[in-house]
Amino acid sequence: MTRPAPFRRRWLALAAAPLAALGALALWPEAGEAQDSEGRGEPHRALFPVCSGPVRVTCVVDGDTIWYRGTKIRIADIDTPEIARPGCPQERALGERATERLRQLLNAGGFALETPPGGRTRDRYGRELRIVTRGGQSIGAVLVREGLATRWGGPRRRWCGA
Repeated sequence: MTRPAPFRRRWLALAAAPLAALGALALWPEAGEAQDSEGRGEPHRALFPVCSGPVRVTCVVDGDTIWYRGTKIRIADIDTPEIARPGCPQERALGERATERLRQLLNAGGFALETPPGGRTRDRYGRELRIVTRGGQSIGAVLVREGLATRWGGPRRRWCGA
């Protein structure tokens, strides 16, 4: 029994649609191929919410700690106010601002995770130590310029007044 021509055309169109979609995906740039303003590839890109709940895959913990693809990372070149155990209400408020700003910066585009100078790759809590950069510039340095962080290794800032 021969099918009518319109049925065959519809079937071919339905069968071809997934193949066309696969072809389009092959041409779509990978998430890790984001380009910065100078045309250099930034190897990482993700959507970062603020962490909540026990399962953490990719999220912002606080102003200097993130989870990325299941790995906990401490941003090695900065220190930000605490939000988990702040010393005062002002520290918590500033820590929340730093957390939100880091989330915004990470979500703004591709970024690189660089090993800090000296080659140390883990802190005493087992977190990976990395400097987060975009276009060769530290994202942590942005937080420092905005008064939401201090450079790591410098004098530790007292977030609760004098």
